[in-house]
Amino acid sequence: MERIRLLVVICGLIACWANEGLAAMEFEFKADYLSKYIWRGQNAVDDPVFQPSINVSYESLTASIWGNIDLTNINGNSGDFSEVDYSLDHSAALPGVKAVGYSVGFIYYDFPGTATSDTTEVYWGLNLELPLNPSIKVYHDVDEAHGSYVLLAFSHTIEKIVELGPHTPVGMEIGASLGWGSASYNKYYWGTSRSELDDLAFSVGFPFEIKGWTIRPSLNYVTLVSGGIRDTDAYVTGSDFFFAGVGLSKKF
Repeated sequence: MERIRLLVVICGLIACWANEGLAAMEFEFKADYLSKYIWRGQNAVDDPVFQPSINVSYESLTASIWGNIDLTNINGNSGDFSEVDYSLDHSAALPGVKAVGYSVGFIYYDFPGTATSDTTEVYWGLNLELPLNPSIKVYHDVDEAHGSYVLLAFSHTIEKIVELGPHTPVGMEIGASLGWGSASYNKYYWGTSRSELDDLAFSVGFPFEIKGWTIRPSLNYVTLVSGGIRDTDAYVTGSDFFFAGVGLSKKF
């Protein structure tokens, strides 16, 4: 019932945007293949996954539907969606403050075919137009965990590092992030009742464009930071994860 109500709200918002002018709307399709699914340091799926998504944007609003499909039968969901996320985001420049942007929104997490309870997060954050593009975002679970996760992130983009051909430059996107969980958040997801640093992540991608489609191979590394989190072994005994992926995307 919650999922149906959420879909109705999102569809209603999209319809309102369309009334304002379909030409001003932007659609983006994405599809990612990853050798494993690591979320905030949690080894959600230790085998290959496929993650399609679609975004619909109008001015500062973006509605998204994202899914995870297990490609092996390790969790009993081979070929099926084990997670579907519905989100609505509002992002814009912070009024009266130069080079500072903000974002607010919510994410509804649905886990079909699993024993995991659906939950909802609201979030808010700031991003700065400075070297390394620093940003901070606070996610607060209002359904199950009733706790907060704070993500500090940095990124840098190089437009071209090599060329595949005369008209196909390959860029480089470098990212790093550090996550912290409150006591109630860590209790729900990790089983430890302490607020502490959760995960440290690094990624490097190599995007290039062919006939309007962006292809992005990537390498990723995630490690658990705090000893208390590492000791829980809530997902697997390992605390360091290296995985690769390739993404495909196009805007319409």
